[in-house]
Amino acid sequence: MFKYYCLNPIAKIGLDKFTDEFTPTEDIASAEGILVRSASMHDMDFSPELLAVARAGAGVNNIPLDDCAKKGIVVFNTPGANANGVKELVIAGMLLASRDVVGGINWVLENKNDPDVGKSAEKAKKAFAGTEVQDKKLGIIGLGAIGVKVANVAKHMGMEVYGYDPYVSVDAAWNLSRDVKHVLNVDEIYENCDIITIHVPLLDSTKGMINKEAISKMKEGVILLNFARDLLCDENAVLEGIKAGKIRKYVSDFPNSVTAGQEGCIVIPHLGASTEESEDNCAKAAVKELMNYLKNGNIVNSVNFPNCDMGECNQAGRVAIMHTNTANMITKFTACFGDLGINISDLMNKSKGEYAYTMLDIEQPSTDDIINKLRAIDGVIRVRVIK
Repeated sequence: MFKYYCLNPIAKIGLDKFTDEFTPTEDIASAEGILVRSASMHDMDFSPELLAVARAGAGVNNIPLDDCAKKGIVVFNTPGANANGVKELVIAGMLLASRDVVGGINWVLENKNDPDVGKSAEKAKKAFAGTEVQDKKLGIIGLGAIGVKVANVAKHMGMEVYGYDPYVSVDAAWNLSRDVKHVLNVDEIYENCDIITIHVPLLDSTKGMINKEAISKMKEGVILLNFARDLLCDENAVLEGIKAGKIRKYVSDFPNSVTAGQEGCIVIPHLGASTEESEDNCAKAAVKELMNYLKNGNIVNSVNFPNCDMGECNQAGRVAIMHTNTANMITKFTACFGDLGINISDLMNKSKGEYAYTMLDIEQPSTDDIINKLRAIDGVIRVRVIK
């Protein structure tokens, strides 16, 4: 029986996917798996029992990825499960900024006691008229699950869409409208687009990428949308751009003291993935990933270990090994089985950065002697007997 612990409330429709081989626990130290949404795990002490963390969402900046990897703890996320919810809010944010809907609504609230508010509105509405998005150029930085969906909707709205992503996946490329102009230099987005939306993960290389220099290259009166992570933008530089008239509106889904209530900023209280459907989809995906790993040893959608999937084991045993990505490891592993006359019927090895993962299906059950020999190999982080 595998035990799991929910660090945040997880949608019931997802938890109901757990089979009878899995049970919830109130004791986090005894859990082999943890389900989490936004709770910070950076200051947590991880139990030796913990094998995996499944994040019901895409962003994993609340999880210490490298510390987990060093301890042989796989961290999963659920890319694409909340993409539709975020996509819809991005389109809403674009329309709110283009037409100044927020300004118009606020005007009505301020004048709600005017008995002739309807008549007054006819005179005031010019200030909030805004512009249409049809025929405007939309620049999308990051063509992952969300960026592709935004691009395809924008094309249907009659926009000219530019997309930038040097690492666009094959799946994303297949789903992307052929009418999207895929540019190879992000400066083309800055220089040409009337509206820019950013959809990249928060990494050292992307932190603050929308900075003073990037803004200086943008068109006058650009609308900037940020539904990915607030730290992707140097928001003090954004405010300077608004004051200078360079940026017409900045729409962010991340409230903070820098932009909240500032002129030219539309700040939404982190609603992007907060739909009932998104939370359900993320929960179901996270549970599926966690079960597949704990039961079968398969890794799908990990952010700190390589994906490695051998399906269900139909042999006498399966052994999974987490190790450093160094030479001759496979030779050492197979020798441990060969020395005892145990045949390996199937093997898969994948690497990701500093770390690697090897699964071996064997024709006889593993022994304590083999497992101890594997654990003694320099560079081995964790050895699991799956079957």
